[in-house]
Amino acid sequence: MTEKLYEQDPFLIKFEAKVLSCEQGKKGFDIILDRTAFYPEGGGQPWDTGRLEAAGRQVKVLKVHSRAGEIVHTCSHPLEPGTAVTGVIHWDRRFDLMQQHSGEHIVSGLAHYLWGCENVGFHMGAEVVTIDFDRPLTQEQLATLEEAANRHLWQVDLPVNITYPSPQELEHIRYRSKKALTGPVRIVEFPGADCCACCGTHVRHPAQVGLIKLLSMEKFREGVRIQLVCGGRAFRYLSRCMEQNAQVSHFLSAKPFETAEAVAKLLAKNEELKARLTVLEEDRFAQLAGQYAGAGDVLLFEPGLSPDSLRRLCDAVLHTCGGRCACFSGTDGWGYKYAIGQAGGDLRGFVKELNQALRGRGGGKPDFVQGSVQAAWQEIDAFFQAVTREGTVPL
Repeated sequence: MTEKLYEQDPFLIKFEAKVLSCEQGKKGFDIILDRTAFYPEGGGQPWDTGRLEAAGRQVKVLKVHSRAGEIVHTCSHPLEPGTAVTGVIHWDRRFDLMQQHSGEHIVSGLAHYLWGCENVGFHMGAEVVTIDFDRPLTQEQLATLEEAANRHLWQVDLPVNITYPSPQELEHIRYRSKKALTGPVRIVEFPGADCCACCGTHVRHPAQVGLIKLLSMEKFREGVRIQLVCGGRAFRYLSRCMEQNAQVSHFLSAKPFETAEAVAKLLAKNEELKARLTVLEEDRFAQLAGQYAGAGDVLLFEPGLSPDSLRRLCDAVLHTCGGRCACFSGTDGWGYKYAIGQAGGDLRGFVKELNQALRGRGGGKPDFVQGSVQAAWQEIDAFFQAVTREGTVPL
């Protein structure tokens, strides 16, 4: 079996090994070494990447997984069995995954200690880590958990302890595990926070995690799903938040810790303006409805209307014109939204041909439809003139 150097020293980023076998795989060349520091996918932790160097050649390690006790390195190019190689781990990726995995242990262990939560799911994505707990938590508990996790990083100066207890010793150790285990069990302990069966790579001291930030919590089955980021990811996440807040602060002329209040005032002012606009629109729509009373079929272009305003305009004119009412709003460059109604009519065939002729899409009820077209004003006008002139839909 492959000697697993990553279990002995997770900070090992360069090692010597020999190629035992190389076979063509589905996504590259599957290479097995006699020893490796590349961590294979497993336990919720993604695989390491890097390269194998041999006689002046460099072969990329694209993916690593376990197969029947062997560690299989899926590589970009083949290497002859017996070749001596130097393996080089992509350290930034490895350390990031170590920070995320170690942070997850601390959060899960403390949630178990504080409220008896069992970790029933764990996923380490490219952006965030998710943990699924089997019972609900409140927002106050979430805040308590985040503070407790970070205090552990800052105040507990005890090294991470990794052991392989004998079956007799294991009987007296209280540790977390999502499934029954057989064979040698690897116990990873963060003293004061967590004790768990785990095969992953971890930091040596909690302080190396740096920072734990819990991003969100949502209901998941009988419990909750928490999103978090740790270490470098947490630093970059908070940096982006600060950059965004700095821009909002500048745009609203508000101090950094007063942006929420400034946005609330802006939203209130916006609602006030929307209410005033609605009143003005209703007056304008009533004016147009009176202007086109008894006109029969009507085609209207009114600038700057939302889909809802366009609907209300069409509805107002439709009640007075006595025919089909078609209202459009938009620009030649961006296209036009439309609302078309005909009391007691069936517009389905008409709108199908309109969408086909004017590069549009939309639909609705037989007597009232809404949608949009990518045609210019002149094309729209020509389509309706042809309809009026011929009395049928132009094909």
